[in-house]
Amino acid sequence: MTETRLGIPAIVHEEVCSGVMAREATIFPQAIGVASTWAPELNRQLADAVRAQMRAMGSHQGLSPVLDVVRDPRWGRTEETYGEDPYLVSRMGVAFVQGLQGADLTDGVLATAKHFVGYGASEGGLNWAPAHLPPRLLREVYLYPFEAAVREGGLKSVMAGYHELDGVPCHANQELLADVLRGQWGFTGSVVSDYFAVNDLHSYHHFAQDKQQAATVGLGAGVDVELPATDAYADALTRALDAGEVSEARLDEAVSRVLRHKVELGLFENPYVDEDAVATSANAERHRDVALEIARRSLVLLKNDGVLPLLAGAGTVALIGPNADDARHLLGDYSFAAHIEALVEARNRRGLLGEMMTIPDDLEIDESTDGVPTVRDELAARLGDRLRFAPGCDVLDPSTEGFAEAVAAAAAADVAVLVLGDRSGLTPGATTGESRDRSSLDLPGVQEDLVRAVVATGTPVVAVLVAGRPVGSDFLHDECAAVLMAWLPGETGAQAIAEVLLGEVNPSGRLPISYPRGVGQIPVFYGHKVSGGRSHWHGDYVDSPVSPRYVFGHGLGYTSFVIEDATVGSADVRAGDSVGVEVTVANTGDRAGEQVVQLYVRDPQATITRPVLELKAFARVEAAAGQRVAMRFALPTGQLGFYDRSMAYAVEAGQIEVYVGFSAADHTHAGTFVISADPDRPVSKVFTGTAEVRQL
Repeated sequence: MTETRLGIPAIVHEEVCSGVMAREATIFPQAIGVASTWAPELNRQLADAVRAQMRAMGSHQGLSPVLDVVRDPRWGRTEETYGEDPYLVSRMGVAFVQGLQGADLTDGVLATAKHFVGYGASEGGLNWAPAHLPPRLLREVYLYPFEAAVREGGLKSVMAGYHELDGVPCHANQELLADVLRGQWGFTGSVVSDYFAVNDLHSYHHFAQDKQQAATVGLGAGVDVELPATDAYADALTRALDAGEVSEARLDEAVSRVLRHKVELGLFENPYVDEDAVATSANAERHRDVALEIARRSLVLLKNDGVLPLLAGAGTVALIGPNADDARHLLGDYSFAAHIEALVEARNRRGLLGEMMTIPDDLEIDESTDGVPTVRDELAARLGDRLRFAPGCDVLDPSTEGFAEAVAAAAAADVAVLVLGDRSGLTPGATTGESRDRSSLDLPGVQEDLVRAVVATGTPVVAVLVAGRPVGSDFLHDECAAVLMAWLPGETGAQAIAEVLLGEVNPSGRLPISYPRGVGQIPVFYGHKVSGGRSHWHGDYVDSPVSPRYVFGHGLGYTSFVIEDATVGSADVRAGDSVGVEVTVANTGDRAGEQVVQLYVRDPQATITRPVLELKAFARVEAAAGQRVAMRFALPTGQLGFYDRSMAYAVEAGQIEVYVGFSAADHTHAGTFVISADPDRPVSKVFTGTAEVRQL
């Protein structure tokens, strides 16, 4: 406002993958954990809290949601995603967009969906690697969540991906950025670059000869804004304009989109913030309450032989593992603490970050996570002197010096709780996060050896996995009495873990991604084709089952649910109509609990081969012991289409099978209906139906 010729206020952007990446802001569970709640409304509340904090501090654009569909957990950014299913990703993504942008942008924040598109399908699970996606798969799976965010959520901004598709880097892909995004979907917002990615067209992809050509190609393809600062879009773009390589009209178009955002945000009328309000908005108690609710519902009980919950007065508990008493390990890769580590690396000039950023040598950097309790803190508050702690080892350090103490603690206890897993971040000391890809899904360092040593004591072992991806060897999952997947649960995560272990909270998270037995199965996902190798002549691999360790949608609790009845309301519907699916669920256990009812369809008569199952609806339900709950799903036929031989979206006449259950493997056949063709009634794509839940 005071340092530029025209005095136009700036748009300040922030990373908001698990909350605002700023000191004292609320640190929410990482996105893969949020997806495990199967509760889009909670994600909307998360984004609404982020919106309030950002507006209070004067920031107006959030670089989220991550709408990458990921089916290869070797990829380090798996933790930032909502999992493997395009429908679940779209529901979470649309909710986040609506919560962040609000009802009116004068009090909202620009949501920036990323990474457009197919970034999570990288070759070898490697960051920035090419994605090999045929056109139909690209549209039906990877573009789907972005299209829903644009058409249904009113998305205002899109970030292009670092990678390439079929030989064309995404920042140079006019077919995607202009023809599909704007031409086909009607997107009117801004396209921004990923950090340094315009120049990467030259320096990384060697697609452009120099920075000037990179600017020409990027702007010409549809990238309106270069982040994090003007680099190729500075002097190099000026030279391109002077040479006639870029038109002033295209530049005006890009500038006008940014100016429109500033008008919509109300920045011209209100360019400044109320500084006194910042303290009350950052990490407010109401925001921590949302974080805690998400953390509680994000925990997925993968296995339980009856050792959980740990009952009060049941004896001593040995708490072991590198993630048991380290608050930093509860946080995702774009939390403030992880960002500080990246700054330290940049200041020390190590690796790529050192080339990207210049940090003053005298800058005081605080890496602490003060105020974030650890699992040890929360269990000690509940168990007192019945808790014995021994870390055993570090996440990555190869030393086994602590094994003896850990084994002794386990041998003397009634149960051993091992808190294991990852350390998320962007630096070499991290094992998950951006550019922290792995070739193995076993626990890093010597943690697997620690598990074997503790199991050998004969004491029942509960493994708590604090990780950014599915992890753990066959031995861990086979020999531990219980396995709890905690993901990266944020600043309230330790409390949620302790509550679930002790039975104060009934676990209700469900997997948003299939859990492989090992990297040799990858890709493993539920929505494969009939010919996907799962039912061929011999079926399994020579040395392993083809089925995942835990299927998509799986999760246990401390009570039991059954589907008493599931019916399809009509046997014949016209294209363009909806069909009703009635479901009755009963809690047959002895305590209250929650369940996620999942509705899948299969199209056995399509003119294009279809997946064996496709998620089309879900609902989270609560029920007291012995209580029954009724649900009605309205399934629009416009949601059941696909891209035909001419690559046009089509809802074909024919049979549709409906399945309802609690996972992609645990389901019942609800019925079949037939879609009747109606040539006078064109069917548009529909992204979701409705779900009504009532107690009986």
